[in-house]
Amino acid sequence: QKGDSVRVTPDRREMFLRATLLLAVVPATALVAPPALRQLAPATPRVTLSPISMISHGKRFRKLSKPADQRKALLRSLTTETIRHGRITTTQARAKEVRKYVDKMIQLAKRGDLHARRQAMAWMYDKQLVHAMFEAAGDRYADRDGGYTRILRTMPRTGDNAPMAIIELV
Repeated sequence: QKGDSVRVTPDRREMFLRATLLLAVVPATALVAPPALRQLAPATPRVTLSPISMISHGKRFRKLSKPADQRKALLRSLTTETIRHGRITTTQARAKEVRKYVDKMIQLAKRGDLHARRQAMAWMYDKQLVHAMFEAAGDRYADRDGGYTRILRTMPRTGDNAPMAIIELV
């Protein structure tokens, strides 16, 4: 950093060389550094934090203002209803959060093996819907490797002005 180092002038250099020669001859316990040598020690660098670099602890997923059990039940029901109806209207935060679970269920359906079917049944509420999804998803999404849902923003909700969105299957 500019300004962090001490300027070395010829007289300071000479003083530094004398001190190093003295250190080579005299044990270190016998010496106490004079103030002139203390100036030669580099100053500790100043650390400045940029206001742009923000730490994002605890921002892995949206908590949706709910405890964990209620949040899981909400996401399971939204996933089930999105796959059942193909399109639902909800808040933007819920739509963005449920998108990853809907995409995961379709990935499981495309895989189609028994373990994937059991994983999908453990998450979704409707057993017949899981069987129907496993029959249809392989053909419908065969050419697509991801992005099975689309989120469309709509007008804010009347009452609390919450941003609303429509999540639909592509």
